[in-house]
Amino acid sequence: MDLSEVMRTTAAVREFTDDPLPDDVLRRILDDARFAPSGGNRQGTRVVVVRDRVTRERLAELNGPAVRRYVAQQRAGESPWNPVHPAGPTPEEIAATPVPAAFTEPVLRAPVVLVFVVDLAVVAAMDQDLDRVGIVGGASVYPLVWNVLLAARAEGYGGTITTMAVAEEPAVKELLGVPETYAVAAVVPLGRPVEQLTRLRRLPVDELAVRERFDGEPL
Repeated sequence: MDLSEVMRTTAAVREFTDDPLPDDVLRRILDDARFAPSGGNRQGTRVVVVRDRVTRERLAELNGPAVRRYVAQQRAGESPWNPVHPAGPTPEEIAATPVPAAFTEPVLRAPVVLVFVVDLAVVAAMDQDLDRVGIVGGASVYPLVWNVLLAARAEGYGGTITTMAVAEEPAVKELLGVPETYAVAAVVPLGRPVEQLTRLRRLPVDELAVRERFDGEPL
């Protein structure tokens, strides 16, 4: 597959066949993905490869608290976990919200789950003093995560970036033995897609990019 096709057809895959993802294929995926850029080329990201069923069941369980809030806010017509607007549903309403299987099945069904962690001691977060949620530090980890998904697509596999378990980061770190200075960035189930989507809906370039200013003319 050429690069353009890979980029245009790498969808979020949440349903997997029973096909295995062998270690040699996974090594090829990671071998290509590791050339992703990171701040100062410090390469502070590490990948925990999880196949053990009990560990994956615990990861799925740790999705629960964040999923309950996500679903409760979604049902209330809110943008879930949005940092600009506080959650409308009460803690009691959130706690009573069931966890749909769609949020946990990918971690359980995929033949392998990758947990990406990044050493905060080597991350340059230029937005750390701004009065908003920090996002800049992600530039040192998410290019690698996306490279993994692109490389997986080229091999006939797929996955999706999940972050629900991050809300329970202390428990995730304890489960996986992650050192104190590291942050959990993403949990990525990988496997053979039940259906490979190739027609993705995305904004056209003239809605995505503007000239010179935010209110400038479309590119």
